[in-house]
Amino acid sequence: MLKNSQTKVIMPAVAFGVLRQYSATKQTIFGDTEIRRAYQEAVRFLKKHFGHDVHIGAKYEDAYGMRMSRYGFLSSLGHLKYELAATFAQHADNLCKWIPDRIKQHIDLRIGVIPTLAGASERLSLAANATKFLALIEEQLALNPTSFEIVSFAVIKVHLEKFACRIYRDTRTSAHDRGVDLATNFGVVYQVKKLRVLNRSDADKLYADLKLNFDSERLQDGNVILVIDDISEEVRRYLVNMKVQSIKKDQLVAIARGFDEPEDRQKVLRVIYDEFRRDYSGPVR
Repeated sequence: MLKNSQTKVIMPAVAFGVLRQYSATKQTIFGDTEIRRAYQEAVRFLKKHFGHDVHIGAKYEDAYGMRMSRYGFLSSLGHLKYELAATFAQHADNLCKWIPDRIKQHIDLRIGVIPTLAGASERLSLAANATKFLALIEEQLALNPTSFEIVSFAVIKVHLEKFACRIYRDTRTSAHDRGVDLATNFGVVYQVKKLRVLNRSDADKLYADLKLNFDSERLQDGNVILVIDDISEEVRRYLVNMKVQSIKKDQLVAIARGFDEPEDRQKVLRVIYDEFRRDYSGPVR
C-alpha cells in the first residue's frame, strides 16, 4: 500500500481507520459511509500524532473500499459494502500499534525533514547556520524527483527575486520524471527534471520532449531553460547550439551557497515547505 502512496498516504490510512474501528467494536462488515468516517478519523489521528499534515490523507472517494479489496484487506459483499479479512482482524491490535510508525517511516523516506520546516523557529535555526542549510538543500536535491523539483524552484525563485524577477510553478510535481514547468514574468520557462543527460542520444530525446511541451518560437528564441540533475559538458554545448540552456544540480547548490543573508535562506526554506504542503497536504481536518 505504501509503495503506491506517491503523493498522499491514503490506503494505509483507510486500513488503519478500519482496524481501529474493528478493535473498538469487533465490527467486520462496513458500508461506504462507515469506511469514510473511519478513514477521516484515522487521518485526523495521524496528523495529530505526527504534528503535521504533509503527505497524509486526501478527499475520500467511494472507490477506496473496492481498491482495498485488491490488497486482500476487504472483500466486497455487494454495492459499497465490504467485509474485513479475517487475517487482518486477527492481528488488528498489533497492526494499530505498528501502522502509524510505519507510515512515519515512509513519509520520512519520501520527504525527509520537510515537515519540521512548518515551524518558523526551525526555519530560523537552519537559516542561521549556512552549513546546515546547504546540507539540507543537497540532501533534498538528491532525495527523489519531487524534492528535486520543489527545491530547485525555491532556490531559483529566491535568486531571481534579487533581480526583481518572478517565477511561478505552473504544474505540480509529477511521477516518472515528467518534470514540472516554471513560468516567469520575463518570457522564460524553466523545465525541471531529475535526469542525467550524458550523451547526445539522451539529449535528442529530451529536446524532442521539449518540442512537444513548448512552441517552436519559444525554443528558437532560447527561452527554455532545463534544470536537471547532471549533464556532460559536451551535451551542454550541444544543447546550447539548439538554443537550450541548462542548469545542473551542482549549479543549484552553488546558487544556494551564494545566499549570504539568513533572510534569503529562510525564504528558501519557507518556499520549500509551502510548496510541499500545497502538493501533499490533505483536505481532512
